[in-house]
Order: sequence, then structure tokens, then C-alpha cells
Amino acid sequence: MEWPDSIYEKVGNILLSRILGADVRIIDAGFDIGFRPSWEEAIASVKARGGKPYAIPAGASDHPLGGHGFARWAMEVQEQELGLSVFFDTIIVCSVTGSTQAGMIAGFALQERPRRVLGIDASATAAKTREQVARIARRTAAAIGLGRELEDEEIVLLDEWHGGRYGIPDEKTIEAIRLCARLEGMLTDPVYEGKSMAALIDLVRTRRIAEGSRVLYAHLGGQPALSAYAGAF
Repeated sequence: MEWPDSIYEKVGNILLSRILGADVRIIDAGFDIGFRPSWEEAIASVKARGGKPYAIPAGASDHPLGGHGFARWAMEVQEQELGLSVFFDTIIVCSVTGSTQAGMIAGFALQERPRRVLGIDASATAAKTREQVARIARRTAAAIGLGRELEDEEIVLLDEWHGGRYGIPDEKTIEAIRLCARLEGMLTDPVYEGKSMAALIDLVRTRRIAEGSRVLYAHLGGQPALSAYAGAF
């Protein structure tokens, strides 16, 4: 990724992975949500050492169990809504490798009351992401016993806030990060949540999310990436 901060490859999730003992290999191959030669090489290197690898793709997404966690999350949301006497008609979630949004779509489809799950693309490869979200959502829906095919209109990916490139924040992203931090004390990041927060702000300002809507914003925990983007602030 072409971000100029000299510490970019030394902090954030890479730092956490090293602390936790991972074998981190930096590959200069650019961003893509698909499987890479480096993926196959890593698996082969484990086998060559006599190991038995359990391969988990980026985001744990394109995996038979990839959508199950957030399908269960959708059920937990419903349980908490009943306890709080509230109903969220709109869900906002960042989407890149797809399983988070896909699991939500499948899980909420099991419920009686309809709601919108609005995926906010941050991949800048929206066609690939949309296809992957749809594939994982349908696989997950079948696995959890939905009993019907998901309709195309249930799978919504909005691609207006990715800024043109994965991992590169634009002016709207930076503005959203600052606004959210200063008004709410909530930290968002330049890769995922800053972009979905920019989308939420725009969707409310332009009334594409109607006044009076109950919106649940899904924060996926990207704060560790902030230190890699100090130059942006």
C-alpha cells in the first residue's frame, strides 16, 4: 500500500501480530480481496516444515464459516432490542472482504421485521466485493437454515466513500474521523470506520437515511491502524 508514513509497516495490526508471535511476511503486491500467490506460498511453507496448516483468508471471509459470527451477531442485536424496546431499521457497516456484511444479511433475513443493511465499500474494488458479499451471504443463509434464496435487493453495497483506493483516506474520511472524535469521543480509522462514518454522515445529511430512522452503526475496531496514519493529522 502506498502510504508515505515511514512507520506504516511497523505499527497497528502488524505490530499486534508480531507481539502475538505471528510470522509476518510483508509482500509488495498491492491490494486485492482475492487469494494471492503469497497465500499459497505461506501454506506450502508450513507443509514443507511438516506442519498441518489451517488456512484462514483475509478477514476470515472466503471460508465456509466466514459469515457465521455476524449471523449470530444479528440474533444478538434482536435479543438486545427486545430488552431495550427499540428496533434498528438501518444498519451501517464497512465492507471489504465481505463476511461481516454477509453474515449480517443472512442473520437478519431470519427475522420477521425487515431492515436495511447498508454495506459501505472501502475496498475500491466494489464489483469484486459485491460478488463476494452475495456469495458468502447466500452460503451462510443456507447453512443457518433460512430456507429460501436471498434476493438481490437484500444485498446493498454503496461505493461512494472509498476514496478511490483501499487504505488511503480522502478529505471526507479525515473530516469524519475528526468530527466523530470531537463530538462523540469515538475513534474511527482511515481504512474502515472513517469511511463508513463519512458515509453515515452524508446519508443523514442528504436524507437518504430518513429523519426519525433508528440507525445502528457497526464499529469493527480499526483503531490500532490510527498510529500508522499520524501524518494525516
